This record gives sequence, C-alpha cells and structure tokens, in this order.
Amino acid sequence: MNKCENNIIKKEKFTFYFIGVTTTKSSIMNLFPLWMKEIGHPDTVIEGIDLKIHDEIEPYRDAVAQIKYDEKSVGALITTHKIDLYNAAKDLFDYFDPYAESLGEISCISKNKGTLEGHAKDPISSGLSFDAIIDENYFIKNPAEILFFGAGGSSIATILHLINKNNPSERPGKIIVVNRSKPRLIHLQNIVEKTGTDIAFDYIQNSDPEYNDSLMASLPEYSIVINATGMGKDTPGSPVTDKGIFPADGIAWDFNYRGELDFLHQAEKQKKTCNLRVEDGWLYFIHGWTQVIFQVLHKEITQEIFNKLENIANSIREA
Repeated sequence: MNKCENNIIKKEKFTFYFIGVTTTKSSIMNLFPLWMKEIGHPDTVIEGIDLKIHDEIEPYRDAVAQIKYDEKSVGALITTHKIDLYNAAKDLFDYFDPYAESLGEISCISKNKGTLEGHAKDPISSGLSFDAIIDENYFIKNPAEILFFGAGGSSIATILHLINKNNPSERPGKIIVVNRSKPRLIHLQNIVEKTGTDIAFDYIQNSDPEYNDSLMASLPEYSIVINATGMGKDTPGSPVTDKGIFPADGIAWDFNYRGELDFLHQAEKQKKTCNLRVEDGWLYFIHGWTQVIFQVLHKEITQEIFNKLENIANSIREA
C-alpha cells in the first residue's frame, strides 16, 4: 500500500474538492450546489481543503491521494498551491495535459477510467477573462504596457495567452513582471524564452511597495496594472502604496474578488482622476471554476450553459 493511502477517508457522496487557503470564505461554497442542480449533478458536494502557503510536502500529497484512491472523490480545483502541489505530488498522477507539463503546475485534478489526471486550466480561463475585459486591437490603438505584480500561476497563464495571440495588435509591446522571490521569476523567464515571443520582458525581484509605485508611475498612458499576488485576499496589504499613481486612461485589474481587496480600493479612488477602468477577479473566478468543473465531470460547456451559470453566480453576488 502506498504511504499516502493510509489517510484516505471513504466518502459516502460524490465529492469535489477545493484546495486553497481560506476556502470557506469563497462564494463557491454557496454557488456550487446551485450550479450542480443546474447541470444535473445535485448529489455532488464540495469540500474545502485549506493548506498553508508553500506548505510541507505531505499535506499536498495527502490531498491528491484522497482523490486518487477514494472512489467517490471525483476531482478538485486548486488555487494558490498550483506549482507547489505539482512539485510535491506529480508522481501520483498518470497524465498531465500539455499546459500542466510546460508550466509545471496544475489547477485541476480529474479522473478518467481509473487514471488520475492533472490539468492547467488557467491559460484558458485567464484568456477568456482577459479577452472579455480588454477590447480587440487595444494594443494597436494605445501605446500600452502591462505590469504584473506576482509571477505565480495566474500571471504565467495570462502571459502565455498574450504570447499565443496570432494578431500582433492583440499583443503588448512590453510586459513587466515583479515578484518578491527570484525562483518564480526564473521559472517564468524560462517559460517565456522557450516561446520565442516578440514581446519585450522585464523581470524584477522586489518586495518594496514604494519601488512598485515608481514602476507604475513610469508606465505610458492606457497601460494595464494587474495584481496577481494574492495580497488583499490570501495575505494582507497591496503591492503598491496609497501614494502610487495608476496610469492615465489605463486599466487596474485585481485578480482577487474577495478579501480586503486593498489594491482594488486603491484603484477605485483614482477612477476619476486617472480616468481609470477598474476590474476585479469575479469573471476570472467564474471562468476558472466552470472550466475545472466541466473537466472533472467530463461535460462540454457551451456558451448557453456558461451564460446560465454566470447569471446564477451574479445573483448570488448581488444578494
């Protein structure tokens, strides 16, 4: 028997797992049963698994083993731990999709005829979200750059989506990525260099929000600033200070939709003075969850079904 099998809990109901940090605070806990009813799986329940950021190896392996060895544990969505879980438990999987292999991360665990599969769905969900927010030909019309705070899975996914755009008018001329630790930047740089992209990149290791202010202030008009750090949700604070000035006529996008949302509130205060468009992570949340759920349940998600699920989600948010 594999060591990980010792901790398996035999589930009585079909169980979908949410592997995160503060899972009980997520809107998905109220939304999931409504979605399951809508798509014909009312007996499937959701269960959160809260792990520490950059946790020890065993908790990651135990979470994956629960899904692998319990018949009614159907799969999972992973946030925050995408890279760490992949590194800790990749030997437990039978298959990784091409994105998971190239990125070295997984956001989705599913089963297929007795095999355990890992998928990186973020390039799809972040791409759908980005395209819904950013106008077509935005980078031809505007001399915009993109500044990412954070070099984790969501940043990498969005960057790959932009790199893979066939039309040059849909790609920025320059992307700047700031991260507190060097390894994540090196990981991203290795991925980017393999693509041979014509987008210019700056990789900056920094944890000083005042320096981040200066980077933001140097951006041209219409530029896009993205908070992909988890700050304001998983950890307190913001990557910039209250004195930081967002780019005129630009876009501020916080990948978070819940929590203190410091970055989002900082941007909202400058909506008028900077003519700033401010977006949160709600649409990203919906795309991310629907992509994973339909992979786990082996169902096709049509635009009609997505629209119904989005309407249900919006009704929960507005309640």
